[in-house]
Amino acid sequence: MNRDETGGTDYGRDDARDLGDEPPASYRDTAPDILAPIDISAPVSGHVPPPESAHRPSIAESPEHDWTAASALIVPLLRPVGTHGTNVTEIDAEALAAEATRSHSQPLLDEGPCDLAVVYAMPATGFDVIVNADHLMSWGVTVEAIQDAAMGNLAAWSATAAWTDEVSGVRRLISSDTGDGWDAARILLTEVRDKLVAELGGDGRVLIGLPERHLLIAGALRPGDDDFAALFGEFIVESSGGADEPIDRRVFELVDGRLVEFAVLPAPA
Repeated sequence: MNRDETGGTDYGRDDARDLGDEPPASYRDTAPDILAPIDISAPVSGHVPPPESAHRPSIAESPEHDWTAASALIVPLLRPVGTHGTNVTEIDAEALAAEATRSHSQPLLDEGPCDLAVVYAMPATGFDVIVNADHLMSWGVTVEAIQDAAMGNLAAWSATAAWTDEVSGVRRLISSDTGDGWDAARILLTEVRDKLVAELGGDGRVLIGLPERHLLIAGALRPGDDDFAALFGEFIVESSGGADEPIDRRVFELVDGRLVEFAVLPAPA
């Protein structure tokens, strides 16, 4: 307790305390009228009701339930060989009904190049929602509609996504590692394969690596540079081994616009 110089005033009381820049305290001089009507516009514990004009989205408008919202987000992603899921070629009314009885529906699985799998995902904050049979039933659309929307969204993103170009002598690498998570899936686009062939083809072969989700790398294998293929393969294995979401450790190449597994040609006789 603090007192003034005369020792007679108690400065420990709340009504006499210096509140600095705070507004003056408000004290009741009468008891509250408990029978008075409740003011519905009064804030409760600091809560201020949103204006009537504010849009309150329904859960039915979320991408998981609304195809219009989902169709603008969905993208294809590459997955390793042997990934489990519901094959889109086997989707019919009976298969959908069977999936509906599962506690955890399996993802829709499409066929990718060189036995790789393709799933469809809706990016969210910090994670992806993988499309499964439940989504297909909720949206009421065909598998073809999902495929078309996903490839369209990937193409729109890829059209402006950056490439990294590295040159060392006759060796040249072009890679995609934007960090957006769709880099490896760019190989599914015809326009991307055409670009890599046009940039790296010439008198050599175009090697492709898909070590992880966040990396697509292509290299030009020139005649006489036999060591390049081995170095390229070592880099793919190392990148895939340290990845959070690995895809494949093989080396691929583009032949007639198609992705095939790289094969070492026999030395000329």
